[in-house]
Amino acid sequence: MRSTDPPLPPTTSGRPVLSVDSLHKSFGSLPVLRGVDLSIERGQVLAIIGASGSGKTTLLRCLNGLEIADSGRIEAADGELFDFAARPSRTELNRLRDRSAMVFQHYNLFPHKTVLENVIEGPVVVQRRSRVVAIAEARALLDRVGLGAKESSHPASLSGGQQQRVGIVRALALRPELLLFDEPTSALDPELVGEILGLMRDLAQDGWTMVVVTHELQFAREVAQHVAFIDEGEIVEHGPPAQLLRQPEHERTRQFVHRLLHPM
Repeated sequence: MRSTDPPLPPTTSGRPVLSVDSLHKSFGSLPVLRGVDLSIERGQVLAIIGASGSGKTTLLRCLNGLEIADSGRIEAADGELFDFAARPSRTELNRLRDRSAMVFQHYNLFPHKTVLENVIEGPVVVQRRSRVVAIAEARALLDRVGLGAKESSHPASLSGGQQQRVGIVRALALRPELLLFDEPTSALDPELVGEILGLMRDLAQDGWTMVVVTHELQFAREVAQHVAFIDEGEIVEHGPPAQLLRQPEHERTRQFVHRLLHPM
């Protein structure tokens, strides 16, 4: 790969990128995750669906180490094990965070930095990579998503769709093993949703491993290889979208899918 090329999805190891075993998380006396088991295969798009408050975002943040689970384990593709009952050290948590990159619902861009500065912040400051290389890769990524002319702009001058594209580029620039999307279209005007979903389709076709928390069932049906339905902090049902979204086995899944497909 030339220094001017955008990063490519990692291809090493045939093992799952992350394997999750009995993950628990509570906030005070409120249990939010109740023994979640999950396997994220390399090159797979996993869609996580469920009602608001079901634990979807908390699960995503635990995968990234932004939230620290109370117990359970996460095993990475290289065999490194993160045992939360044993309270991982800051160094161990940083290694977990380095494996993935998050695309947030509300963009979370630095308002005082330009688009280019937002994108290179992680590679240069956190990963301590060459600024020259980081800028070249950032420009290649911005060109790819049609924002090359906006590198000197500040987030406030961009549309919501443009800001979310910058958020995706910022995640890609970290060269993560895993891309995590937390309802990436829910803050957008309806006419802008399609451009973000189209970009995510392109990333899936390129082979990026992605976990997407979403209410966009059509996207999950067309792009995901696997869908997991979470309710009250538990994975109630999971499987291929053709099965889970059309003929779910559990009543709770049927009710949820029907409600999204047939809103009042």
